[in-house]
Amino acid sequence: MNKIEHLGIAVHDLEASNTLFEKILGVPHYKIEEVASEGVKTSFFKAGPNKIELLQAIDDNSPIAKFLEKRGEGVHHIAFAVEDIEAEIERLILEGFTVLNTVPKKGADNKLVVFLHPKSTNGVLIELCQEDPSSKR
Repeated sequence: MNKIEHLGIAVHDLEASNTLFEKILGVPHYKIEEVASEGVKTSFFKAGPNKIELLQAIDDNSPIAKFLEKRGEGVHHIAFAVEDIEAEIERLILEGFTVLNTVPKKGADNKLVVFLHPKSTNGVLIELCQEDPSSKR
């Protein structure tokens, strides 16, 4: 794993949260994107080398909607950048972690993503991110 790629924060109101984080970070968001397969609308901020992803549910049955209902707004996941997501999946399974999706799926911000179940990671949802080689920016 190379670095923390971003922190994901679940929010009820993306527009209000964008305003809040613009004030906190002193920079505007650089991208808003829907990931229909996950039932979520995302907004990304970059402050120095760090990224924050705000996530708002657009589907009442989405993982973010369920998270917000159970826990309320707050940190949802930590994402780590990886060079070879397939190799990391294999390595982490061999290490005994529970991988929620063993086939990488298209995520926001031009990434392929895989999640590790919080029950195997001390209660923290971990996301692995690799630049999607099939997409050009």
